[in-house]
Amino acid sequence: MIKLDGAAKARKVRQEIQNEVKVLREKYGETPGLAVVIVGQDSASQIYVRTKEKVSRRLNFNSRVLRMDPGVEQRKLLDSIRDLNGDREVDGILVQTPLPDRLNTWEVLDTIDPGKDVDGFHPCNLGLNLLGRAEIHPCTPAGIIRLLDEYGISVEGLNVVIVGRSFIVGKPLAAMLTNRHGTVTICHSRTRDLPVLLKRADMIVSAVGKPGMITEEMVREGAILVDVGINYLTEEDQVQRYCSPSQLNKFREKGYGIAGDISPSALHKSSYYTPVPGGIGKMTVAMLMDNTLTLFKKNRLGI
Repeated sequence: MIKLDGAAKARKVRQEIQNEVKVLREKYGETPGLAVVIVGQDSASQIYVRTKEKVSRRLNFNSRVLRMDPGVEQRKLLDSIRDLNGDREVDGILVQTPLPDRLNTWEVLDTIDPGKDVDGFHPCNLGLNLLGRAEIHPCTPAGIIRLLDEYGISVEGLNVVIVGRSFIVGKPLAAMLTNRHGTVTICHSRTRDLPVLLKRADMIVSAVGKPGMITEEMVREGAILVDVGINYLTEEDQVQRYCSPSQLNKFREKGYGIAGDISPSALHKSSYYTPVPGGIGKMTVAMLMDNTLTLFKKNRLGI
């Protein structure tokens, strides 16, 4: 089995971006701009936003975070996004999800200028992704595809099973893999005989957020295992059961461990696998920066 080292490949992507930004700044005197909007104090969202802010600044982006009160009105949130739409120095706009239940998430995402929609969630961009005509793609699916490419893994002709049908991962990834000639099945909570479908898969992508959901018995020998799940566990017995051994030390130091959706016991049956942590999460942030650079070059520099 070969580990698909997302942390290492993400460093490579970031270095490539940093080098290109330096060249473009010297030539044009301008820098990519990324604006992140976050509503409320959700702890996981706060961690994600801090990570994005830190990475963008390391790459010399013009980083901006708009933190809004959890009680913000829908109208005020939409007005703030429209202001960012009109800001020439903002190339990419990202609204951190999930939003509070009382807000209309789709109305918020639909308000983002499609040309600045760095996450690729606007209906226009999701449609282009489906047609294979998109210039940028949702960041997590893009990270998965880039990681496969880095290791020379072709999905052509493979039987791929995706567990999870969200618009963030499952649905756009299914389109991207289909456009690369994979044969894709999307599964979810109402899928019948999930273990049978998984056992037939050449490649499994799990993005459901349920630790250890996919067990050794569900995986065939030689399968490619891509784990998108990020599950924070605070009970030692859970950490021992669902996490890699290194996470036990993390639990004893920090009080939590991080597990994926695929049980560590299943990894020995794989030909390739992504670790958790250090896999797709790192690639997701790297592709966010790559998308921002693409939008900067297209919309502001015209190249």
